[in-house]
Amino acid sequence: MSPGAEPRTSRACRALLAAALASGVLAAAVPPAAAADGAALRAPAQPCRTDQLVANSAERVGATGWRITVVNDGPRPCTLGSHPRLALAGQGSPDRNRPLTVTLQGRPQPVLLPVGGTAATVVTFTPVLGEADGYCASGADPTVAPSLVVGFPNSRGGLQLAPDDGGEFALCGGTVRATPFRAVPAN
Repeated sequence: MSPGAEPRTSRACRALLAAALASGVLAAAVPPAAAADGAALRAPAQPCRTDQLVANSAERVGATGWRITVVNDGPRPCTLGSHPRLALAGQGSPDRNRPLTVTLQGRPQPVLLPVGGTAATVVTFTPVLGEADGYCASGADPTVAPSLVVGFPNSRGGLQLAPDDGGEFALCGGTVRATPFRAVPAN
């Protein structure tokens, strides 16, 4: 060993001591409540429940679809995944509805919705042709209802919506296509 050189063990000990002091200083600098909040943000959010989501109406998209946007109005973030469940409903309770067969369009990925965060899905359908007493090119009977019930994965019940243009939902048959929910960027 050359004069003035330190043994390797003492360097290793100093490095461990420095790391211990640094972590102690950092632990002392972060209050326990802030550490708990950080842990809560990293923890996976629970699935969104129907009672914490709000949707005002279905926005017409072209002649064959609706965009349904939901907002997390709950007390904490939640995860919204997959495609919506859909049904047509008349006047009254969302529990009295006619379920629609949903053809899934696109691959779903979980969407973390912070409080106030929004997500949207686009639902398309085969339109009714003609005026007033329209018809379906396929020969199927037209289906008309004043409202649509939107259900969410891992949640019971649904939200009942009307078209934003004041009309009715009119489609041929009982099958619709729906994209998975996707996060909508804040303005």
